[in-house]
Amino acid sequence: MADTAAKPTAGDNAFENREVQTSNSSTRTLTPRESDERQEKKSEEKPAETEISSEEPKEKRTIQSSAISPNESQLDVSKQPEVDEKADLEGVPPTGPPIEIDEAEENFKPKTVSFWLVILSNFVAMFLVALDRTIIATAIPRITDEFQSLGDIGWYGSAYMLTTAASQLVFGRIYKFYDLRTSFLSSILIFEIGSLICGVAPSSPVLIAGRAIAGVGSAGIFTGAMMVMIPMIPLHKRPMFQGIFGMVFGLASVIGPLVGGGFTGTVTWRWCFYINLPVGGVAFMFLFFMLKAPKRQPQQPATLYQHFKRLDPLGTLFFLPSIVSLLLALEWGGSEYEWNDGRIIALFVVFGTGFIAFAAVQVLMPKTATVPLRIIKQRTMLAGAFFMLFLAGSMMLAVYYLPIWFQAVQGADPVDSGVYTIPLVLSIVVSSIISGGMTQKIGYYVPSMILCPSIMSVGLGLMSTFQPGISSGHWIGYQFLTGFGLGFGMQTVGLAVQAVLPKEDVSTGVSISFFSQQLGAAVFVSVGQSILSNMLVSELSDIPGLPAQAIVNTGATNLHNAVPAEFLNVVVRAYNYACTRIFLAGMGLSLATLVCALCMEWRNIKKNKKQQRAKQRASQLRPGDMGA
Repeated sequence: MADTAAKPTAGDNAFENREVQTSNSSTRTLTPRESDERQEKKSEEKPAETEISSEEPKEKRTIQSSAISPNESQLDVSKQPEVDEKADLEGVPPTGPPIEIDEAEENFKPKTVSFWLVILSNFVAMFLVALDRTIIATAIPRITDEFQSLGDIGWYGSAYMLTTAASQLVFGRIYKFYDLRTSFLSSILIFEIGSLICGVAPSSPVLIAGRAIAGVGSAGIFTGAMMVMIPMIPLHKRPMFQGIFGMVFGLASVIGPLVGGGFTGTVTWRWCFYINLPVGGVAFMFLFFMLKAPKRQPQQPATLYQHFKRLDPLGTLFFLPSIVSLLLALEWGGSEYEWNDGRIIALFVVFGTGFIAFAAVQVLMPKTATVPLRIIKQRTMLAGAFFMLFLAGSMMLAVYYLPIWFQAVQGADPVDSGVYTIPLVLSIVVSSIISGGMTQKIGYYVPSMILCPSIMSVGLGLMSTFQPGISSGHWIGYQFLTGFGLGFGMQTVGLAVQAVLPKEDVSTGVSISFFSQQLGAAVFVSVGQSILSNMLVSELSDIPGLPAQAIVNTGATNLHNAVPAEFLNVVVRAYNYACTRIFLAGMGLSLATLVCALCMEWRNIKKNKKQQRAKQRASQLRPGDMGA
């Protein structure tokens, strides 16, 4: 910095003392008055130059003092705009493109009612789609009783998660090329239509179809809810909002079974879906009237074929059957069919073949790729995707199987088992807010990502020590510790994506992170079910007179009524062992999440504000602004 500061001084002296060429080729020395005027002009420009030099890389400085030589006759800045534009095109600041900050700074109006109504409506939409993932869990017994559809149990949950995961990446392309407001509102509308179909469903197939439609809408809402905040909130102020965003997601995911059990026990299971209509409708109306479409670069009119090509039709053709086959294999394997059954093997083969073909399309056709290689190869993007995959898996193993432990081992009913998970909910709320505030204060998101699995793995490890009849103090404390860790990492990857990717790639990065989250939840819930079934069969198969497979099929809800009294203690111990092995698997996933967190880049989101200020000052030095 000392060298940099010295150059303007030398340049200034040369500028003041040099001889100036006149129109008749004669030379003259500057008069004292002229020298003073030039010195005054230089002193006005010098602070901006100094700040730019200190904050931007050397090759991107708008004006370099060393460009002024003693032999120049006047300040030559005629070529500077070209250099600046080239720098803007060739180099993207580490924490995102300035145009995003300009728009966000302009739209950030926290003192207005409309700002908070849009943010609140955005969070409500996110809450509903996250709630819909788990709310049906405690309603399934009543649904199967009404429709006499015991064989469709798996489809009520998987139809929603399957279409969500399968269409998640497609929405990344949609938000990249098309209007944010229209795309987001359309996603909410699709979700509402699916919820309506579920609520009025006269049969099991119609209910499954409604769940599939709602899943498509939820995929658009997951990505869109994040994209709505980007042009409204500057990056350096976004961590607190991201923390609330993560809190809403985690809260909805955990209380889903509790809310579903409440509706099922007091009114009807159909209110698990009816609730989305008035609440989602109000959010839709506020967004319709108050959400403004962000600025977009002018685009040439496109033909129908060009619109179709933008969505990567060939890649989607391979990706959709691939991911559907994977989820079906995980859903049916070990429950509907044996893992070595020909149908399960065929599904895995279709998945592997389709995924390889999809990857080949992404590499060979980069211009229309759903997952461009340049994005997924980015260190933070790749580590963040696996972070979300493992974190979602460990979260679902805790959220999904903790109520089962309460019902099977502690003898709680479905509603009470949901109530007993409140410590998990409260700790997620607390740590999500702490994480957002801490990240906004220090400017780095990686510390929260490291704290998340570090604390969560301890909590899950302690949960793996559960025993029948354990005191409430133990399961409350262990849950709180697990949820407290979980809240630190719920939405940090979304913030990292916004910090490291250019604005035009953020929608793709966000969709990839949410896809990883959906995939992790679907895959590891199935893994947990496999652990549960295999452990129960292993523990109970040697007991004479006790059909192990029948116990597995009975489920946790009616276990204490269905199992003969003489076998109940043995079955309860077997369930406890199986559930604690699942929590142990969750701890392993948390440790894998920690490895991913350690691979993340440390980017200071506060730098955006400094770079924007520097570029604004730099623009004032351009010839047009200087009156040149």
